[in-house]
Amino acid sequence: MSDKVSGFFKRLFGTEPVPSPAPPETRPDAPIQPIPPVPETVPPAPEPEPVPEPVETPDLPPPGSPETTPDYVEEIEERALEIQNSVPIIPAPATAEVPRQSWFSRLTTGLKRSSDNLTTSITSVFTKRKLDGATLDELEDVLIQADLGLETAMAITETLRRDRFDREVSDSDVRSVLAAEVEKVLGPVARPLTVDTTKTPFIILMIGVNGSGKTTTIGKLAQKFAGEGKSVMLAAGDTFRAAAIEQLQVWGQRTGAPVVSRPAGADASGLAFDAVTQAKAEGRDVLIIDTAGRLQNRDELMDELEKVIRVIKKVEPSAPHATLLTLDATTGQNALKQVEIFGKRAGVTGLVMTKLDGTARGGILVAIARKFGLPVHFIGVGEGVDDLEPFEARDFAKAIAGQD
Repeated sequence: MSDKVSGFFKRLFGTEPVPSPAPPETRPDAPIQPIPPVPETVPPAPEPEPVPEPVETPDLPPPGSPETTPDYVEEIEERALEIQNSVPIIPAPATAEVPRQSWFSRLTTGLKRSSDNLTTSITSVFTKRKLDGATLDELEDVLIQADLGLETAMAITETLRRDRFDREVSDSDVRSVLAAEVEKVLGPVARPLTVDTTKTPFIILMIGVNGSGKTTTIGKLAQKFAGEGKSVMLAAGDTFRAAAIEQLQVWGQRTGAPVVSRPAGADASGLAFDAVTQAKAEGRDVLIIDTAGRLQNRDELMDELEKVIRVIKKVEPSAPHATLLTLDATTGQNALKQVEIFGKRAGVTGLVMTKLDGTARGGILVAIARKFGLPVHFIGVGEGVDDLEPFEARDFAKAIAGQD
């Protein structure tokens, strides 16, 4: 290494550079020398952190002592307490109870769709027109389309022809005639369901097509009878549907009525036999027997219903004391066929019209009453327990005609 380079290293590092030894010459046939092991370097143990010396804390006075609470804070607290005590306590306003609607109000609301459909059509016919033959023909069509029936429609138009022909007639005049005619038809069939106390139990058989509201109606009737102080028993005779059995058991719990039931798929006539036997043994006032929904045109299902009735009569020859057909108002004209066939096969003694709040075809009840003359015991306009009421002809007539 030159003196110039050597002087540079000496100035930079303070020492002379150490020359690297030249690598030894190796021959192809020389043995490979092993690499000496590198000694492990053990890191020095960390020095322990110094422990801080304890710092003496001065004794603080307890909270609320004169040393920590200035005088002005106490004055503010006392003044706030005086103001609080001087403010009069205003009682919370009482929650106003919502008055419960009368039955007529609920009936009017339930029949609103039927009423609106009918009165709107009548208004369109009698807008600034004299009563002539063409107007009467239009009115007759409107009444028939409202499911009031041909005979009722002809009776209404004949009354108007006799009293108002060739005169100006308002829609309110027509509604008055409509209400009067409907009341005249329904008046004779509006009869309450009377429980004969000499029959123990008084046996009610509920029948109808699928979805007509039989099971719900049974629950509502049980509620009414229990409210009158009668001992009620229920029989879950719709053994085809497990849901119907469970639904009736729920109604039994609500009303305190025992429920005779069997597993789904059990023989319905056998269950009816057991229910009548048990109700007689316990001296029950009323026994209500549910049945499976069935279409009136299914002969095998109607045969099964007849079998249930025969088995009931084996235990109690005079039973069933009432056979109630539940009718879904939304079925319209089909309800006429139901009344006809169930009447022939099961001996229907009375009707319960349900779901009047869900249809614009409530007029079908008028057509049924005129054709068959069967008692109409109850009508329903909702799902609540109080939405099933004894049938009143005048209330129904006024509601469907849109009269207050």
